[in-house]
Amino acid sequence: MGIGRRDVLLAGVGLGLAVAGPRASAAQNDPDLPQGYCTHGIGPGGGAIDQTAMLQSAADAAARTGTPLFLPAGIYSTSKLTLKSGTRIEGMPGQSILRYRDGGALLSLEGVENVRLAGLVLDGDFKPLGERGSLLTATETKHLDVTGCRLIGSTEDGMVLRKASGWIKDCEIGDIRKAGLFSEDAGGLEIAHNHVRDCGDNGILVSRSEPGEDATIVAANRIERIAAAGFGSGQNGNGINVFRAGSVMVSGNRIADCAFSAIRANAASNCQMIGNSCTRLGEVALHAEFSFEGAVIANNLVDKAAAGISVTNFSKGGRLAVIQGNLIRNLFLRKTEARGFGIAVEADSVVTGNVIEGAPSYGIMIGWGPYLRDVSVTDNLIRNALIGIGVSIDPSAGTALITKNLISGAKEGAIRAMSGPTSIGPDLATASAETFGNVAVYANVAR
Repeated sequence: MGIGRRDVLLAGVGLGLAVAGPRASAAQNDPDLPQGYCTHGIGPGGGAIDQTAMLQSAADAAARTGTPLFLPAGIYSTSKLTLKSGTRIEGMPGQSILRYRDGGALLSLEGVENVRLAGLVLDGDFKPLGERGSLLTATETKHLDVTGCRLIGSTEDGMVLRKASGWIKDCEIGDIRKAGLFSEDAGGLEIAHNHVRDCGDNGILVSRSEPGEDATIVAANRIERIAAAGFGSGQNGNGINVFRAGSVMVSGNRIADCAFSAIRANAASNCQMIGNSCTRLGEVALHAEFSFEGAVIANNLVDKAAAGISVTNFSKGGRLAVIQGNLIRNLFLRKTEARGFGIAVEADSVVTGNVIEGAPSYGIMIGWGPYLRDVSVTDNLIRNALIGIGVSIDPSAGTALITKNLISGAKEGAIRAMSGPTSIGPDLATASAETFGNVAVYANVAR
């Protein structure tokens, strides 16, 4: 039987499939290459060679073709890479390492959108990044997704975002000389489930160039060992620092071992600090200060701090707060600015349902000098304070209501009228407060 042209063609197709088939199958079965991804011709160089040009070409190809770039495990030595819209780069978690050479950043994004980074290690190798450098910088970037990455070894900041929106989640940011994560003028940003550690200035800093609504969500992060290498009186040394950014929600974070505050909100209206666990803080654990209107500080735990909660600076317009359901204990005095109070509040605020134990100065301090207006302090439990509740009776001070509080073991009085740091008159928990026209005290229990 003769062999026709059609049989030869079919045999050729079969041979082609037989040759191509195993290769395609091997590519799909490669455990280091997820289905639908491509290496775009790049592999690790062991850190010995400069792979900047090859990595840039591969990243550009990923953006152009829509095929995600996968970086197999290994070290890639690179200068700054500039990413385009639609770029997607993923690696083996903890094993695909981009190691910095020079250029002020490892990854840079500007005016782009829909960029996803996952499973990468951005290693600054403690090489000079230059002023305002960072391992990852994103400016005017929409829908940025950074998931499961590690940013380590930066001589400046870890991550700097300006006018960015998106998600930073499940990342580790550590061994950073300045701020772990700095965000300015965000447009819808969520920072969640990250581990931020060993930073020189701040852990997470949410800021705006001018006061305004920001609405960033900072939730369920673990933040620890934050120093104040940049010094100052509170702008550094904080686990979470909110500056001029309104409507920021800070919830469910675990914050420990900070030189200053666990959470500090400066000129940040409508900030909520809810359900955070804070321990070993060198200054006020939870602080709302300067020109803000609106703060909710609720259901937090503070253990070991120079002070628990401070809502202050009525002189600068700071006012309007709810402080409710917090547990504050084991406070201490500092060598400078003694502190040692559980809660301090000044204007247009309710303090209710809190438990304070072990305050070497005041359990609750209401106002300071003339800076007091419309404060209600009710249903709190205060144990083992020097003075349970202190209230300013300055002639210019406004009204304070103190009722239904239980105060136990106050060494120098359960409720005392205060002229600055000096207590005046008898214990108001057991004597009449009628001589002080701005204070209403009744139905408290002291023992």
